[in-house]
Amino acid sequence: MLDIRYIRENPQKVQTAAEQKGYSVDISHLLSLDESRRELQAKAEELRRERNDLAASLKQGKPTDDQIARGRELKTELAEVEDHLRVAEEEYIALLKQVPNMPLDEVPVGASEDENVEVKKVGEIPTFDFEPKNHWEIAQANGWIDKERAAKVAGSRFAYLKGDLVRLQWAMMQFGLDVIGNENTLKKIIADNNLKVSSKPFTPVLPPLMIRTEPYDAMDRLEPSDDRYKIEGEELWLQGSAEHVLGSMHAEEIFGEQELPIRYAGYATSFRREAGTYGKDMEGIIRMHQFDKLEMESFTTADDSYQEHLLMIAIQEYLMQQLELPYHVLMKCTADIGKPNARGVDIEVWLPGQNKYRETHTADFMQDYQARRLQTRVRREDGTIELVHTNDATAFSQRPLIGILENYQTAEGRVRVPKALQPYMGGKEIL
Repeated sequence: MLDIRYIRENPQKVQTAAEQKGYSVDISHLLSLDESRRELQAKAEELRRERNDLAASLKQGKPTDDQIARGRELKTELAEVEDHLRVAEEEYIALLKQVPNMPLDEVPVGASEDENVEVKKVGEIPTFDFEPKNHWEIAQANGWIDKERAAKVAGSRFAYLKGDLVRLQWAMMQFGLDVIGNENTLKKIIADNNLKVSSKPFTPVLPPLMIRTEPYDAMDRLEPSDDRYKIEGEELWLQGSAEHVLGSMHAEEIFGEQELPIRYAGYATSFRREAGTYGKDMEGIIRMHQFDKLEMESFTTADDSYQEHLLMIAIQEYLMQQLELPYHVLMKCTADIGKPNARGVDIEVWLPGQNKYRETHTADFMQDYQARRLQTRVRREDGTIELVHTNDATAFSQRPLIGILENYQTAEGRVRVPKALQPYMGGKEIL
C-alpha cells in the first residue's frame, strides 16, 4: 500500500503513474475521503475528551441534571460519529488499496508487455545441422512428459514428469540452492557486478503451500483472484508462488537492524489457474496450473533495497550463464511490472525449437509497498522504527528445463547435460 502522505503531496504524479500502470483510480476522490475521515477522527477524539472530562467531574460529587443530559447526548453523538467513521474508513481503505506502487523513473512507460525494453543479450544463439525440435517433442519421445494421462487424472495444463527429466530438475534446484547458499559465490557475483550489498547467504525454506486470505491480500498478490485457487468453504488459498508465503511470514514483526538482510530461498509447488490464457501454450510445460519453483525473498532497509534488487538479477544471470543458456534481459514497462512493483526485470531464454525467447526469471522490487500493510518493520540503530523493503526473484522454475531440452538437444533426439549440473547427476553427460 502506498503512503497516504506521499499521495497527499503528489496527487497528480500518483494519478498519472496509476494510469500508466493500467489502473483506474480516482485520486481526487481518495483524498476527499481522506479529508472526511480525518475530520471524523478529530470529531470523535473531541467527543471522547469531553466524555472523559465529564466522567472525571462526576466523581467530584452528585451529577446535575444538565450533566446527566449531556452525558446521554455525548453517548449518542459519539456512536453516530464512530459509525460514520467506520464507513468512511472502510471506503477509504478499499480505495487506497487500489492505488498501485509508484514506478521508478527509469521504468519505461508502456501499455503492454510488448513495450518491455531489451537491455542486454547474453550468449550465442546455437546453430544445428538438423531441424531443432520443441521441448515437448523431445520429452515425449523419451518418455519424460505425459500430459495425456495427467489430463485423464487432473485435467488440462497438468503433466507427469518422469525419468531423467525429474532428476534434471532436482539437479538444477540443488545447484541453485548451492549457489545462493554459498557466501563465497555471492561475494564473487557481488564483486563482478560492482554491487554494494551484503554477501549473507540465503536460508533454504520449505514454506506452507496455502495462505490465508488476509496475508495474501496484504501481500497484494491475491489479485487477479480468478487466477488463484481458493479452498472451498475456507479462507485459504493455494499460493501462486513461494514469495507469497515468504514475504508474509514476518507480518507485524520488528527486526533489529543488525539482523538485516533477511534472505530466504523458498522451494514450493505452486498453483495458478492461468485465467485468460485459453488456447495458449497447450503443448509442453510452459504454462501449467501446477509448477515447482525456487524463489528468492529478502527483507532489507530502505538504504539497501535497490542494490538488493540488482543482486537478485545478477544471481539470475549467473545461474543462466553457468547453465550456458543464451538469454536476454528485459526492463519491464509500467503496464507489465505489476501493482506492488516499483521496478521489474525479466530474463528470457532462447528456445531454438520455437525460434524465440521465453521467460524463465522475473525480479520484483516492491520498496515498502507490501511491508506497510504487513507492518513488517526494522528498528534502526538510533532507535527509530521504519518499514522494511522487500524484494523477490526467481532462482529456478521449471522453465530453464525447457531451455536445456531445446538448446542441448542432439540429432538423435537425446539431450546433453550442462556441465554445471553433471556433478548433481552422478557425472551423467547425456540424458
